[in-house]
Amino acid sequence: MDATKLGGRFTFPGTSRAVHRLGYGAMQLAGPGVWGPPRNPEEAVAVLREALAAGVNHLDTSDYYGPHITNQLIRQALHPYPEGLVLVTKLGAKRLPDQSWQPAITAAELTAGVHDNLRNLGLEALEIVNYRTMGSGHGPQEGSIAEQIAVLADLQRQGLIRHIGLSNVTAAQVAEAQAMVEVVCVQNLYNLACRADDALIDDLARQGIPYVPFFPLGGFTPLQSSILTEVAARLGATPMQVALAWLLHRSPNILLIPGTSSLAHLRENLAAAQLTLSPSVLAELDGVGTLARH
Repeated sequence: MDATKLGGRFTFPGTSRAVHRLGYGAMQLAGPGVWGPPRNPEEAVAVLREALAAGVNHLDTSDYYGPHITNQLIRQALHPYPEGLVLVTKLGAKRLPDQSWQPAITAAELTAGVHDNLRNLGLEALEIVNYRTMGSGHGPQEGSIAEQIAVLADLQRQGLIRHIGLSNVTAAQVAEAQAMVEVVCVQNLYNLACRADDALIDDLARQGIPYVPFFPLGGFTPLQSSILTEVAARLGATPMQVALAWLLHRSPNILLIPGTSSLAHLRENLAAAQLTLSPSVLAELDGVGTLARH
């Protein structure tokens, strides 16, 4: 696969794992509300297989999606996994029968989460595990994460985890974790309109650490911007393709994991890597973030 087709490549630090910058996030493969089986299990499997056939080799998941459903679908569709595929999962939450999202941050809960991921993905070791703080909803909240990182470091020593990343964290929490382990990626909320992590992205880029935006298209409230719509119309693209292309242009250490349960949307997302944004268009789009802060 020509790397330029998917935004070029980036290597996770401390690993030999080079991935295409445009990957895939599996959260939407579960049913409505990220709960239960998908409405169309056959299409969910087809989406996963087509993503890999198109060259995607960075796949983001978690065993609390469904729960268990998304990982089981990944195993059904892709196991035995092809050489070079990087599966990234996350810990730190659990789903209750009322479908709520609750913290799962004790040593016992984190350890159980690793074993759930191993079992449902059909693996003996997890390549990358992100510790995701619950924070304040979809944003981080200050507070020590040393206890949880120590648990993951122990699981790493046991050989159950190869590499450790972070999700929904502050710059101070990144520094705290880095004093304990090598952090190979950071996954936070960031998109064209939500740009609180601009300084963190630049700092991670200097360190050679990938930054993986979640909700790159706005998540449950999709991006709405007249500027985005107008730029897309001029380029003959969709607004969401332009939003993804802007992220690829934003910094070379940004890796994208847009999710979908639709083959048509998967193809649309992957085509975003083919968009070239001129300096004037980039400046125009940068204004969306400025407007969103006022």
